[in-house]
Amino acid sequence: MFREFLTRSKSFKNRKVKINFKEDIEPQEIFLDSLAKKKEKELGISEKKIEVPFPKKNLQGFFIFSLILLSILFGKTLQLQFIEGKKYLALAERNKFKLYQIKTERGVIYDKNLKQLVENLPSFDLTCQKDKLPQENSEKKKIFKEIAEIFNKNSNDLEKEVLESDSSTVLISENLSHQTIILFEARIDEFPGFQIRRNTIRNYQDGEIFSHLIGYIGKITAEELKSSDEYSTSDWIGREGLEKYYEKTLKEIPGKLQLEKDVHGRIISQQILSKPESGKSLVLWLDADLQKKIRDELNSSLERVGAKKGSAVALDPKTGGVLALVSLPSFDNNLFRKGTDAQAITNLFNDSRKPLFNRAISGKYLVGSTIKPLIALAGLEEKLTSPEKEINCRGEITVPHKYNPEIVYRYEDWKIHNKTNLRKALAESCNVYFYILGGGYKEQEGLGPTRIKKYLEIFGWGEKTGIDLPGESGGFIPDPAWKKAVIGEPWWDGDTYHLSIGQGNLLITPLQIAVAFSAIANDGKILQPQLVQKIVDSQKNLIEEKQPKIIREINISPANLQIVKEGMRGAVTYGTATLLNNLSVKAAAKTGTAETIKSGYYHNWVTVFAPYDDPQIVLTIVLEDVKGALGAAIPVAQKILEWYFTEPTITNEIE
Repeated sequence: MFREFLTRSKSFKNRKVKINFKEDIEPQEIFLDSLAKKKEKELGISEKKIEVPFPKKNLQGFFIFSLILLSILFGKTLQLQFIEGKKYLALAERNKFKLYQIKTERGVIYDKNLKQLVENLPSFDLTCQKDKLPQENSEKKKIFKEIAEIFNKNSNDLEKEVLESDSSTVLISENLSHQTIILFEARIDEFPGFQIRRNTIRNYQDGEIFSHLIGYIGKITAEELKSSDEYSTSDWIGREGLEKYYEKTLKEIPGKLQLEKDVHGRIISQQILSKPESGKSLVLWLDADLQKKIRDELNSSLERVGAKKGSAVALDPKTGGVLALVSLPSFDNNLFRKGTDAQAITNLFNDSRKPLFNRAISGKYLVGSTIKPLIALAGLEEKLTSPEKEINCRGEITVPHKYNPEIVYRYEDWKIHNKTNLRKALAESCNVYFYILGGGYKEQEGLGPTRIKKYLEIFGWGEKTGIDLPGESGGFIPDPAWKKAVIGEPWWDGDTYHLSIGQGNLLITPLQIAVAFSAIANDGKILQPQLVQKIVDSQKNLIEEKQPKIIREINISPANLQIVKEGMRGAVTYGTATLLNNLSVKAAAKTGTAETIKSGYYHNWVTVFAPYDDPQIVLTIVLEDVKGALGAAIPVAQKILEWYFTEPTITNEIE
C-alpha cells in the first residue's frame, strides 16, 4: 500500500495544473481532494467544485458596466443640479410655500329705490386636499368609507371622484346642514385631507318675479376653469340674466394668503399678498313694485282668457331705462342654488311651456295692427298720404287675379269704417286704409315692401336693441329677395298687404316694439334699453353712473310724429282702447290682434305711453294664443297704469 502511495506521489510530481495566476497545485492537495470526494460519496453529500478565479473578461465587463452606470448617475446629477436646477428649486419652494384664497362676497342687485333683490347667505362646503391624504392605501380607504357614511355617498365613487380629479382640491359636498357640520367637526382630526370651507350662496328675493331679469349663477365647469385663471374649482359664475351679463362686475376678487411650512407641514409664517375685494353691486332702472304689479295683472288675465304665455316691457322713453320686464310662465331662480333638488331642475327644463325662455327679449311674434303707426309715418314721409286725405272703407278691398279676372282676392277689415283719414285709421285700426297705403290700390300708390322694410328698420325692428341681457333675438322683416331664395316664390301684392297690417312672415320682439314706440313718444330718439342705472360698491358709494345711449335720431318730421301721436291719442278717446280713457292721466295707445297658425287663436297686443303731453312710461303687453279676437291686453294695461299713476314714488339717493 505504502509503495503504491509513493508510486503515485512520484507520478503527481510530474503533473501540474496551470491556472491564470500561474501557481502550481501540490500533489497532496490533489490527494486530499480525492479523499474528500470519496468521503462525500460515503456521507451522501453533494460534490463540491474546485474554486477557480473569476474570469478576467468578466471582470473587465463588470468594470465597464460600472463605469457606464457611474457616468449615467453623474449625468443625471448634472441635469438635476445645473440644467433643471431652477425648475426643481421652484417646485421645492412651491412645496414650502402654499397660496390660499381669502374669500369675499359677490356684488348684489338693487332696484331703482335701492330695494335689495339679491343677497348672499353663508354656506359651508366639504373639500378634500389630495396631497394631505394618508400615504397608506388602507388608511385612505378607511377615511373614504367613513366620509361616505356621513355624507350619504358611495365610498368607491367618492374615492374615484377624488383620486381621478385633475384638481389638487376637490369639492365633495356643498351647502352642508348645521347638523352635518357639527358631526364632522367633532371628528375632524380623524379625516386628514378633508376640511370645511366657508362659502356663500345666492338668495333671490321673489325669485319667480325677477328671474328672467336677474338670472342665476351656476357651478364653474372644467372647460371654463381652463380658459381663466381668475376662478377656482369651488366658484360659481353667472349663467343667465344680469348675473351672466355683468359677471365681471359682480364677481368678487379673492385675496391671496401665503403660508410657509416646514417639512412636517407646520406653519412657519404667513403673509397676505393681496386683500380681497367684494364684487361691485348693480342699481337698476327697474321699479320692483311695478314689476310685481305687471306680473300679477298679466298672470290674472292669462288665467281669465285661458291662455298660458305672455310678456310685457315698460321703458322710460326719456332714458331708455327698463322699468319692468316680465315673461310668463316664469321660474324660481333659487332652484339653481346649492343643494336644490335635481329633479325639480330637470322638470323645469322639460316643461313644454318653456318657462326659462325670456319672451320679452327673445320671443318673436306677428304684431298685427301694432305696425300701423310706423306705416303711417312712412306714408307721410314719402308723401303718399296726408292727415286729411280720406279713404272710404267698405270693410274690404278686392283685387282681381293678374291673369284671370274671374279669380278675386279679398282683403278684409274687422269692420266697416266708412270715410277714414289717417288719424281715424290709427284710432280705429282700419285695415283697408293701411292695405292701400302699404300696397297701393287702383290710383293710390303704395309704399311697397322695400320702403316698408326701410322704415321698420329705422325704428329698430329686425335688429337687436343691445339691451344689457344675454339671449336677445333680432326679429325678422321679410322682403322679395328672401321669399325668392328661401320659399322659392315671387313676392305678390298680397304679401305687401299682409305686411302692411303686421301679418305674414314678420317676426318682432316685444322689446323692439317698446323701443320703437319710445321713439314716437320722445320725438324721434331710438334709445338703447338699459337695465343697469348705476354701479356701486359694497357701501353703496357710486362708482359709475350709466348715461342714456342714443342709438340714432330718426330723420322724421316732428309734424308727422305729432299726427301719429294724435291718432294714437284718438285710440284712447274714441277708438280701440277707450278703457284707458279712465286713467288719471292722458294716454296714447295702439292695439294689435295678430293671427297665428292656430286657427281661431290670436296674439293680443297693446302699447301705451303716458302721460300724453310728457311721456314717462311706454308699456307694451302681449298675450299669446288668446282664443277669439278679444281685447285681453287692454284691461291689463289699464289696471297697471291706474296703479302706477296713483302710487307714491319712492326714491333713494346714491352718494
